[in-house]
Amino acid sequence: MKNRSLILSVGVALAAAAALSGCGKTFYFAGRVLPPSNLVNRVVIAIQNPGIGVKGVLEIVDAFYDTRGGFNGTPSSFSIAGFGGALPITIQNMPEEQFGAVYGAGDGSLGIIDYTGERLTGNVSGLNGNSSSVFLTRNKVYAFAASQASNVFTVANQGNGSSTPFSLPGVYRASVNLGGSVALAFVQNSNYAYYPRQLSSAQTTAFSGGPSTWPRAAVDCEPQNAPTWCLFQMQSPDHTDATGNYYGAPLTFDHPIKAVFSSDGSTAYILSCGPECGGSKASVSLVPVAPLIFLLGQSSGFLPCNLPAVSSCPNASVAPMVNIPIPGGASNALVDTSTMYVVGQQPQVILGQTLYAGNLTVVNLASKTAGSPVAISDGQPGATSRMIEADDSTLWIAMTGCTTGVRYATNPASGYGCLTMYNTATQKLVLLEPYIGNATGIAAVTGFHKIYTAEGGQVYIYSTTDGASIDNQYVTVTGTAYDVAYMDAITDTDNTVY
Repeated sequence: MKNRSLILSVGVALAAAAALSGCGKTFYFAGRVLPPSNLVNRVVIAIQNPGIGVKGVLEIVDAFYDTRGGFNGTPSSFSIAGFGGALPITIQNMPEEQFGAVYGAGDGSLGIIDYTGERLTGNVSGLNGNSSSVFLTRNKVYAFAASQASNVFTVANQGNGSSTPFSLPGVYRASVNLGGSVALAFVQNSNYAYYPRQLSSAQTTAFSGGPSTWPRAAVDCEPQNAPTWCLFQMQSPDHTDATGNYYGAPLTFDHPIKAVFSSDGSTAYILSCGPECGGSKASVSLVPVAPLIFLLGQSSGFLPCNLPAVSSCPNASVAPMVNIPIPGGASNALVDTSTMYVVGQQPQVILGQTLYAGNLTVVNLASKTAGSPVAISDGQPGATSRMIEADDSTLWIAMTGCTTGVRYATNPASGYGCLTMYNTATQKLVLLEPYIGNATGIAAVTGFHKIYTAEGGQVYIYSTTDGASIDNQYVTVTGTAYDVAYMDAITDTDNTVY
């Protein structure tokens, strides 16, 4: 109660400060303008099918009081004005830039949400069909989308209105670094990875004669009669061609599924899903970011060698690719300075069938070593999990399909929930929350010792001090809650999508 009273006092002080600020504007944090709702701690909820004839809505709740409407009951609810995306499933949260990008699976839209004005400012143009994975850069210039149904990886430039679709059969995942300078594409049931790069005017001319004139590592250059972008396969620089360009055998992974990036932005950590995705060995591979940068004139250096010895490379300064084995599985990860938390599923034969057991592996990036896996919630192999750090040294992991795993099959009474709370200070599992459905979204309401989740289509709140459930009766929604995001977080790291 003492902490709650202190928080209340702080909230009142902030509100008073906002009300007293002059020049016709109100400010409440780091120069941010008080939004139309007058709420200073907002969680936005992506809701599917909230009513007859309405396929999607973004509702805002007060994350301080945990209520849907104003403190005095007026208005009864808040929402993002103008949003009409069908079946919203992800919120790419960028609170530092005061906007978010919401993807609608029902119509393939990627809506840009202005947090300051609490309204839709428009949809990203140039996407090709429905996207299985899509990201918008923080400067809102580039969107990268993998469309598995269309076998297309798209670069959509919002600055000049161009859209460049690359043919890449089976592409299903995209990863983009926080700086918005590197994008990676991954193909299902493949051992290779791909990256796009803009072309100079001289390259456009040189590559305009079709595939025979493209660089050896290029899998597609578009438009083919005068290409402005090429999509390259990651290849080790083992040889040089007649023009002095390095090329070689493709860098090989084991069913790569995603990339996360180092805190300083210099390294891409590529997650090989391994057994979870039909391969043999899960790992994290370290790849330098500099050669992958798609911005004109900014890429430098070489990709690592695919060979076991530095002397095997044409350039003695190019080292072999470093791989860190992850015995517990690797399909998602979160980087915190020199520590990486890797989540995955490990196949086991139970009762004559292959089932999957969830694991969390802590990786020391300085020593490039992995700890022993810690059992967490099970999930569907290769499915998109969610991870986020919150107050009280807690890491929260959300899974889907936790009733299909080892825990449920062997001892359902022992607990098989889809939401895991892990203490990063003690490096121990705290608890599995009880099963209430697939966990599809998490938002860390930092500073208030709680998180919001979307589980089983509804909104829930948990304490980060002990994992206890907090009364959610005033934030429940009509329809299916699929994702949540803390709009007023301090940094963009309060985001479960990257």
